[in-house]
This record gives sequence, C-alpha cells and structure tokens, in this order.
Amino acid sequence: MMTVHEVSKLSGVSVRTLQYYDKIGLLKPAKYTDAKYRLYDEAELQKLQQIMFFKELEFPLKDIQAIVNSADFDRNKALDQQIKLLQLKKEHIENLITVARTMQTIGFKHAKLDFSVFDSSKLDEYSKRAKEQWQQTPQYKEYAKKTKGWTKEHDNLVMENFMKLFVEMGKLKDLDPACDEAQELVQKMKDYITDNLYTCTNDILYSLGKVYDGGGEFTENIDKAGGKGTGAFTYQAIKIYCGK
Repeated sequence: MMTVHEVSKLSGVSVRTLQYYDKIGLLKPAKYTDAKYRLYDEAELQKLQQIMFFKELEFPLKDIQAIVNSADFDRNKALDQQIKLLQLKKEHIENLITVARTMQTIGFKHAKLDFSVFDSSKLDEYSKRAKEQWQQTPQYKEYAKKTKGWTKEHDNLVMENFMKLFVEMGKLKDLDPACDEAQELVQKMKDYITDNLYTCTNDILYSLGKVYDGGGEFTENIDKAGGKGTGAFTYQAIKIYCGK
C-alpha cells in the first residue's frame, strides 16, 4: 500500500489533484486508515495511469470517469494506444531537437527555414481517432446522450434526488439488508442510475456499492444523508442483490 504523498511523488500528480479525484469518484483509494489517510494499491496505480493517458488525449475528467468506470473498458487497448501516442510524441520532439541543434551549429543565417517540423497533424489525427474509438462504447454514448445540454443546476438536482434514496436507505439500516424494503431500494438506485446516466448492470452496481462503503468524503456524505452506517448498509444490500 502507498500513501497519497507516495503516489504523488511516484506519479507526479499533486496530492490536491489525487484528493479531488477521490472526491468526484474518479480514483478512490483502496482503503482509508482509522485516521482517514488514503492508501493505494497496485490496482489504483494502474487506473491512475489510464486516467493520465486519457488526459494526454485531452479528454475532460467527466468523460474519463465515464470511460474507465464502464463495464467494457479494455485496459490492453488503452495501453496499445498509449504506446502509439508516446511514439508519435517522441518522433515529433526528436524532429524539433534536430532542427534546433542544426540552427545552433550552423547559425540562424545559414539554416534552411523549415516550418514543417512544427506540424503536429499526425499526432493530432491519432489522438482524434483514439477519442472517436472510445466514444463509440455503448456506455460512453449513452452517458453523453443523456447528459448533453445539462446545466449545472440540473446536474445538482439529479444528484440531490439520488441522495434522497440514501436517506430512505438510512431508515432501514437497523434491519436485515436482505429485507424486501432494502432490496426494493437497491432496485430503485439501479433504475435511477440507468434512467439518468447509463445502463447500470449488476457488475457496475456492485462496483458502486464498494465505493459507497469505501470511506472518505463519498461515504461521509451518504452517512450524513442517512445516518452513520448507511454507506456500509447500502453496500451489504447491494451485495445481496447482486448475489455476491
């Protein structure tokens, strides 16, 4: 396990950014200590690398979150694209270095003017095609379609209504998570995500359940809405619903 400071030093991503990724649910730590310190394992580091790759392709964080959390995210495909992108960048930078060294050696007066070295169209075209490939995934297209044109106010309203389900779940947390009432609420959560964001399969729902009980600000907000222990209770109800 690595602390958030160790991950920051290793990756070059600031602690503040890692904390923000945790807050928005893009990259959750593997666990939290009793003192609320974030701890990351190999799986989180691999996911961080994929997030950084998509940032290299200039995807907005909102889109990155939809892609890396989708059920059919292909890590090997992403890695192949990352290698190709880095090769193109390396070629582009080496060409610039060659021209700069030539100018330094023979002087500006004698150097041939060549602006083609600044042409990044090959790199840009690959980035564009890579984006288009990821934007063809069913989850991404569905998410983009449903959220297109949303205002910040509507975005907040969708989240507020979703949090109301945790308020209802909190009223049941002293019962068996397998009870009919809790299972019906899990179904409502699944339907709400499907209706407002993307098709929520049982696998996706189970992954979300782990986030709800993962600690940190997300769990704190859920427990604030439904009372202490609501996040943990919701996760247990989801596990039963998904047959885990």
